[in-house]
Amino acid sequence: MSGNEAIAEGAIQAGCQFYAGYPITPQNELTAYMALHMPEKGKIFVQAESEISAINMVYGASATGVRAMTSSSSPGISLKQEGISYIAGANLPAVIVNIMRGGPGLGNIWPAQSDYFQATRSGGHGDYHCIVLAPASVQESFDIMYRAFNLADQYLTPVMILGDGMLGQMMEPIEIKNPKLKIKNYTKPWALTGAKNREANIVKSFYMIEGDLEKANLRLQKKYKVIQEKEQAYEETNVNDAEIILVAYGSMSRIAKAALKTLRKQGKKVGLIRPITLWPFPRNAFLKFDKNVKYLAIEMSYGQMVEDVMLTVRDKTQVNFLGRSGGGVPKEEEIIRKVNKLL
Repeated sequence: MSGNEAIAEGAIQAGCQFYAGYPITPQNELTAYMALHMPEKGKIFVQAESEISAINMVYGASATGVRAMTSSSSPGISLKQEGISYIAGANLPAVIVNIMRGGPGLGNIWPAQSDYFQATRSGGHGDYHCIVLAPASVQESFDIMYRAFNLADQYLTPVMILGDGMLGQMMEPIEIKNPKLKIKNYTKPWALTGAKNREANIVKSFYMIEGDLEKANLRLQKKYKVIQEKEQAYEETNVNDAEIILVAYGSMSRIAKAALKTLRKQGKKVGLIRPITLWPFPRNAFLKFDKNVKYLAIEMSYGQMVEDVMLTVRDKTQVNFLGRSGGGVPKEEEIIRKVNKLL
């Protein structure tokens, strides 16, 4: 499967009941897959008239208690930001997939990771966060959809999958049946299902009475603190004796891991931290290392995730950066040269 198809199949298997989207490269295979297979499963697929329509359809569907999802690529996700803020403000679960392309503006259709700020700093208005997950393979793209929908329902919050054009288009063999992956069924007494035999539920993000919005925001902040404490996820490779630790996520982490293997064969003590949750950023991964360890953040951007690395380690140690964007991808050889220079 391609990464796009794996995300779509993973969503269907994880219980997605409603999908609304609008075509944009390089995620069109995802939309096409949902168009074909959602109706086969008795689920709802809508090709909306715009990205704005799609996210607001997801907002409405989620309010009824169904597992709802949309997907797009960078400029399309920008258009969805107001709706994502509404969903977060209304305490609703939803899954949003961004298969990133080059920017700013219309940019191009090549892979990039330059939407990191938009995703982790919440591109819409207000004090809210999305949980942000970053798969690094086609298999993980499938598997992570279970986690995405479960987290969305558990915390009543939007969850964003942050992939890129390389991951979306690459094809790899995957295993569809994974006994470790389970749908968690959460009761949804808040859902709008008709109030014939109960008190009416109200789903909103609009508060006119003085003080009510601040109280709602404080409840959100309490929830985000729990997420930050409990949901950090990351992968480590060869970090225990490392003198320099590479930090990379998604597709970029695979190129970084290839460089690491080469450097290890040369006797260089190099490790890798791969953040899987970009928000919350996995700060726990960095706590056990002393000030003598250096870091090299590697991104398909001109420096976004590197800021979270810096905020995590503060001024205790050296944080370096290697990045390209606009469709440029740091190569294994570039990483090796940079590491040798730092060592």
